[in-house]
Formats: sequence, structure tokens, C-alpha cells
Amino acid sequence: MGRISLAWQILTSGAFAARVATLLTAPPAVAALAPPATSPGPVKPPGAAAPPRSVVSAKPLRSDAVTLLAGLQREGRLIDFLKEPIEAYSDAQVGAAVRDIHRDCGGMLERQFAIRPVLDQAEGSNVTIGASAQHGRIKLTGKVGDTAQCSGTLVHHGWL
Repeated sequence: MGRISLAWQILTSGAFAARVATLLTAPPAVAALAPPATSPGPVKPPGAAAPPRSVVSAKPLRSDAVTLLAGLQREGRLIDFLKEPIEAYSDAQVGAAVRDIHRDCGGMLERQFAIRPVLDQAEGSNVTIGASAQHGRIKLTGKVGDTAQCSGTLVHHGWL
């Protein structure tokens, strides 16, 4: 089962989510190794220290994408809305639901990431990008010549 489909199953099926939670919180199963029937080697005294075991780092149980989806679902019920067929609802009903989802999901994103625009100018305004601008965050389109200083119309201010 792929990661995305697993995440959807966890978020949409309470029974499946409960089984996954049980598996994640259960102690790991350790296979008991039977000692060999005869020990041809030397016998260690009972007080001898065992050699140190190597520590294996465990992979995180959740990915950042699943954590983000879980937050959007918990705060704004985004996945519930996206999976709900909306054809039977009026535009006013959908609009009312979207306002709540927009507010709640936007608040969660603000608390978690403090997202800000890359450029503070309004979309559609004329802007000049100087040589000191971080060009990796700005995409120039159209007839772009010397990138030391460019001017043009801001299509989208971007987010960071």
C-alpha cells in the first residue's frame, strides 16, 4: 500500500486508524532465538558482560506530508470537504462551508508555518527586481535579458 493511500485510509476509516494506532503503540515483537544444542566454544562465566549492541536509528513513524494533512483535517476538516460530493448542495451552502474551512485551515497554516508573501507589492503592480534580490525565489517570465535588474508586472507575490 502506498504512503498516500495509507494516509487516506487512516484519515477516512476510523477502524483502520485504530488498527494502525494499535500496531504503532505495541512493543516490537522480538523473535526468540533457540540456543544451539551443543556449544563447542568456551563457556562464559555468569558474571561476564555481554558485548554492546549496535543502536539502529528508527525511521519516523509519520512523514511531514501526513502530519500536514492531519492538521488540515483536524483544524478545518479539509479532507472531509474534498471527499464530500457537493453536487447536491446549493452555491450558498458550499460557500458557507468553504468560508469556515478557509478560516480554520488558514489559521492552522499561520500557526504552523507563519507563511509570508515573497514580495509585498500588490498583484498586477509594476515591480523592479534588483541585483540583490534572491532570484531563486522569484520566477521571471517573458523577454528576460539582463537579470541584474528587471522590471515587469507582478503576477503572483508568492509565499515563503
